[in-house]
Amino acid sequence: MSVEIQKMLKKYVPMTETAFYILLSLTEPRHGYGIVKHVEEITTGRLVLGSGTVYGTLTKMQKDGVITVFADEQRKTVYEITDAGKELMKAEITRVKEVHRNAIAYEGGFE
Repeated sequence: MSVEIQKMLKKYVPMTETAFYILLSLTEPRHGYGIVKHVEEITTGRLVLGSGTVYGTLTKMQKDGVITVFADEQRKTVYEITDAGKELMKAEITRVKEVHRNAIAYEGGFE
């Protein structure tokens, strides 16, 4: 694992729910509005991201090399996850799976 990826892991893991769902939405390149709608859809409306939050997070992620930005045919801004961002998501998904396993194993203690 590169030093760059290790630094990124320290900075982003554990992720905020907002960052996690933004990156989860980038399994394909999307516009900012597309990210907002996708997150709302996959969380069945539980998480509705404001544009300031989304664009602030996207700007930070671009600066950190987690995503790249380009313009499509209509000159709209499109966001795409980088290879480093994919490594970051793999690490976070592994962490979330562990949290899920432990929650299932110990939830009976709270009944």
